[in-house]
Amino acid sequence: MNDAKSLSTERQPALQQTDLGLSSAPQSAAPSQIAPSAPGGPVAGDEAQILHRTDQPADVLDRALHASLARLTGGLSPAALAGAYWDWAAHLAASPGKQLQLADKAMRKAARFAKYAVTEAWRGPDAAPCIEPLPQDRRFAHESWRRWPYNLIYQGFLLNQQLWHSAATDVGGVTKQHEDVVDFASRQLLDVFSPTNSLLTNPEAQERTVQEGGANLLRGFFNFLEDFERSSNGRRPAGAEAYQLGKNLATSRGEVIFRNRLIELIQYAPTTDKVRPEPMLIVPAWIMKYYILDLSAHNSMVRYLTDQGFTVFIISWKNPTESDRDLGMEDYRNLGFMAALDAVTKAVPQARVHAVGYCLGGTLLAIAAAAMARDDDRRLQSLTLLAAQTDFTEAGELTLFINESQIHFLEDLMWEMGYLDTRQMAGAFQLLRSNDLIWSHVRKAYLLGERDELSDLMAWNADATRMPYRMHSEYLRRLFLDNDLAEGRLHAGGRAVALHDIRAPIFAVGALRDHVAPWKSTYKIHLLTEVEVTYLLATGGHNAGIVSEPGHRRAGFQVLTKKAQDHYSDPDEWLKLAPHKEGSWWPEWARWLGERSGDFVAPPPMAESICPAPGTYVLEP
Repeated sequence: MNDAKSLSTERQPALQQTDLGLSSAPQSAAPSQIAPSAPGGPVAGDEAQILHRTDQPADVLDRALHASLARLTGGLSPAALAGAYWDWAAHLAASPGKQLQLADKAMRKAARFAKYAVTEAWRGPDAAPCIEPLPQDRRFAHESWRRWPYNLIYQGFLLNQQLWHSAATDVGGVTKQHEDVVDFASRQLLDVFSPTNSLLTNPEAQERTVQEGGANLLRGFFNFLEDFERSSNGRRPAGAEAYQLGKNLATSRGEVIFRNRLIELIQYAPTTDKVRPEPMLIVPAWIMKYYILDLSAHNSMVRYLTDQGFTVFIISWKNPTESDRDLGMEDYRNLGFMAALDAVTKAVPQARVHAVGYCLGGTLLAIAAAAMARDDDRRLQSLTLLAAQTDFTEAGELTLFINESQIHFLEDLMWEMGYLDTRQMAGAFQLLRSNDLIWSHVRKAYLLGERDELSDLMAWNADATRMPYRMHSEYLRRLFLDNDLAEGRLHAGGRAVALHDIRAPIFAVGALRDHVAPWKSTYKIHLLTEVEVTYLLATGGHNAGIVSEPGHRRAGFQVLTKKAQDHYSDPDEWLKLAPHKEGSWWPEWARWLGERSGDFVAPPPMAESICPAPGTYVLEP
């Protein structure tokens, strides 16, 4: 790692590496030879557990069995699920008061349903429902659900769903995680049997079938066959072929100026006559491909930033294979962010850098920034964290899949393959929004025979990546399971890091409907740092909330700056205090960056090119 003096280092004529196993950032060992953390670091036993390899027949047999089971269950641990249900069932069986309460609720719901059936349902669309769907549940929005007998069917389903929620929650003695697992799993099971998913009970599908003489079902059958064939062969979904990298995706003009075994670094050409003296380095998550931030011309964050006069660099991560199984979090810090930062400061010498991290890339940036502050490396002018968590105690429904049993199960799967496959990753995220991402597709594509036209964001979402065995194990254990970063136990470079060491101002962005990094979790950056934090809450979810270009429909945000000396406000109080603004949040961010940048200067020369953007790593399957 370079210190602050590296700002005066003479610029090299070329930044590429001829040996792809090397990085400009110093390395203590090859990835397969990385030593365990120093004593006092993140428990040495964790390192041994993550990298444990044994030729003992018993261990090999156990891991092979678990890996085979994981492929059948989509990576979900049967033991973890059984443990949650046993905890819930045992405590419910020993809670006669809760049982009486549920019986009373069931009788009252049955009476309410009977009254509705006798006095209201026959009135059709004019009937007042006895229960309303949740605001985000749009399954029964079509007017045909207001007619008898379908109004009875969907009202009964919603009442049953509500009763199961009551049964799964507030059972004394059940751990919070087990309660959440039971509630989540019960909701998933009920969604399978939703009346919207069957032709026999879906009036909209029945109307379409009558109108088209069954042609919709024939199209739906062929849609199913096509989807099955594509999924079986690892191909992208129908319609994704319309989007091609370098043609209508990732078209911002730039050059790959640095490459090592883990990253390619892209420098984008300026689009203005003058630029800010401070370059920007963007760190996407390696769970996704970088071009979500350089989609089509109209919604490319990269293009927007260059149009605002910033010199933009972005990391493109290599999609790991079995040979990369031993790459860990330290490799991603050294070969990833630190190597890229070294290259940026060589390309634009004597300039501090605006660093931007998205999702897991933001978590890595926070770790690297804390380590740099500890080592008095002052190259960062500001930090921007986009939907990035630094405290994982309230990490949303993803924590349902995070406990010792589940992680051990996933580790055995990754041990066999060397990485976490894209199917396990995609499946977990789809389950979090199964109504929107699974069952709505089933209804529309197979019952109505309609194909949704893929957007650029949907095409990007289907271009999945893998996760190396060691890195993902460390990430799940040290960040999600043990929360080591927030609690001061995480080590970088052999020494502990603390986020309160960071001295650069922070711009943090959360998204109101983010299921991956809930905004109240990203808001905790206020508690972990002692610097000025500007927090912005955007409408939308984990992806659409970030890719929110000017002119984006229904976009809006709230924003408030907390000075270092200001008192802390909790998220609910912050919602009341932060003013609401309409439109894209990008101009607000550009203004914030501009206030922390120098006067415009002539653009720096482009560094020597290895190949044109979007590079080669992003094209690898």
